[in-house]
Amino acid sequence: QVQLMESGGGSVQSGGSLRLSCAASGYTDISHCMAWFRQVPEAEREPVALIHTRLGIPLYADSVKGRFSISHDNAKNTVYLQMNSLKPEDSANYYCAASYADTCRLDAHEMNTWGQGTQVTVSS
Repeated sequence: QVQLMESGGGSVQSGGSLRLSCAASGYTDISHCMAWFRQVPEAEREPVALIHTRLGIPLYADSVKGRFSISHDNAKNTVYLQMNSLKPEDSANYYCAASYADTCRLDAHEMNTWGQGTQVTVSS
């Protein structure tokens, strides 16, 4: 099992930046697909970004392309989400997730483990 712990959420004005972190612990060798999702009340969890931690290949949702950047520090077993040019519609609870699958897909149904979430609020 892999345990995930997010940090770095907070409040920022429109156009600002935040960096989220997700520290993985446990049997981290079984997962090489790490992802970020976000969710607002009464809505489905929305994919944001994914990275293949061994190949370093990222994948982004169209809504965040060019503004968000996902990266991974193998030595620290930590995934980061750098969020720039934030908009009010980016406000949500952001979740880190890990998949044990051989193929990485930015799909909530493919994820095996979730963090507890961290809130991001962007004011206009």
